[in-house]
Amino acid sequence: MSSENERSVESGEPEQLALIRETVRKAKVPRAKPRTWRGAALAKELPVARVVVNKGSLHLDQFFDYAVPEELDEAARPGVRVRVRFGAGAHQVKNGRREGGRLIDGFLVERRATSDYSGPLAALADVVSPEPVLGPELLGLARAVADRYAGSLADVLQLAVPPRSARAEGRPSPEPLPPPPAPEPGTWTRYERGPAFLDSLARGGAPRAVWNALPGPHWAEEIARAVAATLASGRGALVVVPDGRAAGRVDAALTAVLGEGRHALLTAEAGPEKRYAQWLAVRRGAVRAVVGTRAAMFAPVRDLGLVVIWDDGDGSHSELHAPQPHAREVLLLRAAHDRCGFLLGSTSCTVEAAQLVESGWAKALAAGREQVRRAAPLIRTVGDGELARDEAARAARLPSLAWQTVREGLKTGPVLVQVPRRGYVPRLACERCRTPARCRHCAGPLEAPEQQELHCGWCGRGAADWHCVECGSTRLRAQVVGARRTAEELGRAFPAVPVRTSGRDHVLDSVPGRPALVVSTPGAEPVAEGGYAAALLLDGWAMLGRPDLRAGEEALRRWIDAASLVRGQPDGGTVVVVAEPTLRPVQALVRWDPVGHAQRELAERAELGFPPVSRMAAVTGPPEAVEGFLAGAGLPADAEVLGPVPLPLVRPGGPRRPGDPPPGEQWERALVRVPPGSGAALAAALKQARAGRLARGGGDPVRIRVDPPDIG
Repeated sequence: MSSENERSVESGEPEQLALIRETVRKAKVPRAKPRTWRGAALAKELPVARVVVNKGSLHLDQFFDYAVPEELDEAARPGVRVRVRFGAGAHQVKNGRREGGRLIDGFLVERRATSDYSGPLAALADVVSPEPVLGPELLGLARAVADRYAGSLADVLQLAVPPRSARAEGRPSPEPLPPPPAPEPGTWTRYERGPAFLDSLARGGAPRAVWNALPGPHWAEEIARAVAATLASGRGALVVVPDGRAAGRVDAALTAVLGEGRHALLTAEAGPEKRYAQWLAVRRGAVRAVVGTRAAMFAPVRDLGLVVIWDDGDGSHSELHAPQPHAREVLLLRAAHDRCGFLLGSTSCTVEAAQLVESGWAKALAAGREQVRRAAPLIRTVGDGELARDEAARAARLPSLAWQTVREGLKTGPVLVQVPRRGYVPRLACERCRTPARCRHCAGPLEAPEQQELHCGWCGRGAADWHCVECGSTRLRAQVVGARRTAEELGRAFPAVPVRTSGRDHVLDSVPGRPALVVSTPGAEPVAEGGYAAALLLDGWAMLGRPDLRAGEEALRRWIDAASLVRGQPDGGTVVVVAEPTLRPVQALVRWDPVGHAQRELAERAELGFPPVSRMAAVTGPPEAVEGFLAGAGLPADAEVLGPVPLPLVRPGGPRRPGDPPPGEQWERALVRVPPGSGAALAAALKQARAGRLARGGGDPVRIRVDPPDIG
């Protein structure tokens, strides 16, 4: 026993406490990181580090120069994470070094011999990790995204570079595998230009295509074959899908086509450490193919040869964090900057996709009508008139045709029932012909909340003398008719059949091929083994009647996504849609012609000046803040301001969506519209105006969103 322990026993001190003190005294004390590098020698070569700091404020959207101490010379390489002191005043200078400020993270962009700043420089506080994670290609992409969306580079880098995991960095990535052989066309032969598209990728070309995929389960394998063709040319490929379920299907298809070890899966479900390890494998060049959800749009794939986005109309592709970029636009920037191939695929077709084809930037990649008829199910409709005359519909809230379709479908397999989720708000339309009611001045949607006077939801102008431009009627109606169908009622109607639900609380990935009723909200439909025997698309008016410019396009996309899970017409697949048969989206579904629908929508938007033909930005905030911001923004000469109009109040304790005003506060929104070619000038003007307000001090409640997804 040591003398220390003897004294502790004699003094009555517990023996364990004495042992702990002995251990602490003998332990090696870690050296604290220096607060400053005062008096330390600088790096002999390139002693200036240019750093982008993790400060998302627009008035700080620039690079800052720091001195590189000699001890950090080797580790301070371009692309590494660093810690710097930020916020010290120019008066805090000691021994020629600027001191003080708060420690924050950043990225070292480049080393320089001299600085553009003439005053004393603060020194780098530390190099967090020697792993270079920010290459020049990723930096250039982040800068382009920030400029397009009137955001800051730091905010984009927060989205592009995942959080660090030291354990993941410490593990080596696997050795890269040699390029695989070019794949066989497989089911791409169903498309007229499909084999030629794959052949161009395999030969090192950069084809650009908008792909209208046939219904059925083959789309994931077709994406995998396009990726395999790109890898065969010695280049990399990137696939972005809307959710984890779609990522899992493409992941399984890539494994089947390429084998293990040739691709990385980047999704939030993987967890931070595993996801960062996969990201590092891509960054180091160990893996040349990536599939993931929207955050994967920034994946640093080497020698990028192809970017793919699946179902670009899905709202999940729109980032919720500033500056809220859309995956489609980011991949378009990557395709242009890297001069690589581009594939936009969906069973439906967005207006933006139709514009890419019409402008000649991309080619259409579609199947012939014979292939469409063999793959698509039979579509039948039930409209207002039939519902009014249908005794079964009045008694049981299901039309007779739906009853018969479900009964027949359950004989051979599961039946899908799509029910719109709660919260759809109807917009106004002509009572006679159902043409949407729009403002004569700006073509915005007309509203009459709580039976008040009719006014525009965009510019706020009154429309007391409205009449329909199609039929001349002066009577309006909400486009939602009838009551919602529920899973409970279907269960009572078919008591011997199991009922499964898939929605927000619990989303099913797949269901067996046995007879069952599967009730799902749009976007949560599970895949059935062998395909569904039939499908019911209920309450179509609820989807078509939303107060949104994209209501028709979105309804058609949801219907086609659900109908694509049904067996083809030769195998008895039938879909019943409860919606007015004369409406354009319903007709497009019956003909299975989403491309034609998107082309007609694009022509109308061009005539009315709607996006994507024009560029729009939404400015929201308290009324006085919005007014002051717009007055001093220096907008382009061809900019048109619509509004502002009040936003709906958010009740305290009620549900909130991203971008909603604080509960109980009355905010307004103004839309700024510019013609083609002025989008960059609009984004620059909005960014400069907001940066100026922030630089003058105080918080700025005004929010800016370029290309808002919901404009009414």
